[in-house]
Amino acid sequence: MEFKAPRGTKDILPAEIEVWDRLVDTAKSVFGRYGYKRIETPVFESTGLFTRAIGETTDIVKKEMYTFKDKKGRELTLRPEETAPVVRAFIEHKMHVEGSLFKVFYWGPMFRYERPQAGRQRQFWQIGIEAIGSPDAALDAEVIQMASVYLHEIGLTGVKIHLNSVGDKCCRPKYTDALKVFLKQESEGFCEDCRIRADTNPMRVFDCKNRACGAKLREAPVIMRYLCDECKRHYADVTGYLDDLGIDHVHDDHLVRGLDYYTRTTFEIKHADLGAQDAVCAGGRYDDLVKQYGGPESPAIGFAIGMERAMLAVRTGNDREEEKSLDGYIIALGDDAKRKGMLLASNLRAKGIKTAYDFSGKSLKGQMKNADKAGSRFAVIIGENELKDGSVTIRDMETGEQRSVPVKEADTWLTKDSGI
Repeated sequence: MEFKAPRGTKDILPAEIEVWDRLVDTAKSVFGRYGYKRIETPVFESTGLFTRAIGETTDIVKKEMYTFKDKKGRELTLRPEETAPVVRAFIEHKMHVEGSLFKVFYWGPMFRYERPQAGRQRQFWQIGIEAIGSPDAALDAEVIQMASVYLHEIGLTGVKIHLNSVGDKCCRPKYTDALKVFLKQESEGFCEDCRIRADTNPMRVFDCKNRACGAKLREAPVIMRYLCDECKRHYADVTGYLDDLGIDHVHDDHLVRGLDYYTRTTFEIKHADLGAQDAVCAGGRYDDLVKQYGGPESPAIGFAIGMERAMLAVRTGNDREEEKSLDGYIIALGDDAKRKGMLLASNLRAKGIKTAYDFSGKSLKGQMKNADKAGSRFAVIIGENELKDGSVTIRDMETGEQRSVPVKEADTWLTKDSGI
């Protein structure tokens, strides 16, 4: 029987893992500079945690969650997103008692039963942040700036920030009523799913990928006309701060998020090279969620970046050359040379030099091919002549230049600042 990875899952192979690691390392660097600390939550939680936060009428809850019962009959769900678990942890561990802004970042696998496609899997990974404890529009702007900085530092160019407000519990009901009227009047122009959403959760129609529905929605009322004065002022402050920071953004009347807990600011950062599924980062404010879970009133904002989609965008969006994965590749010819090579490899690694040793037993030509495949900057050759005079031959794998150097100086020649 031949086994394959389950549909909707993906192996991250060594050829891709360097880009993957760059996404994680950059998250640590960028988010750390803004004062965020890492959090890790379980990959499964009580099902009610997600149905309450995300909304029972959303596609995620109705169609996409991986839910199961454990041996005691408790209903559990593999996390489809990370905001709800972070909020649960915030309340459970009484983080609000500290009184300061709770700022955390995370990365890890999420699970949704969706149709697999480029950049979207059923087990997918996200990098994200949550900032809990402030309603300040300046925080919204800083969070959007941080997302923009992160995408820039992973090497992603040509992105565009889309911004909107979805109001709050005071003003949004008036908008949903107006939207319901429109959807009822124009029901024949919409798909079956959108006709159902018109009754259960009308703002979800903007998530529909049906082209005919999308064209019809251009005639729909826009939420900005229904915002209360406070929400209008908050949105104006956010855009003002972004202007002050020199961050380009566009207003998008039809931008809503697919989860019920969002309030006021909502945003997506899009990349044209990704096609129809062009959002590489998405987020927004969720001021009522902590209180909804029984915690204290704690306004909050966050975002998430799909790692598979970001990796795809980085690879299609620029020609950044990857760094060599190895500094040195030891090629030893003969039994005596093998002993010297093993010792040299050990000494180089102890000095922090990334070094591989060839165990193939191939000819010099064959081992040189292996060094090239391994992505080494230099090949370090030990043969009969090198054994006699206590040297190694170091060959630059890009230029083909080589020279003989004393074995004790090999580490100097293998550092990144040296050359041949």
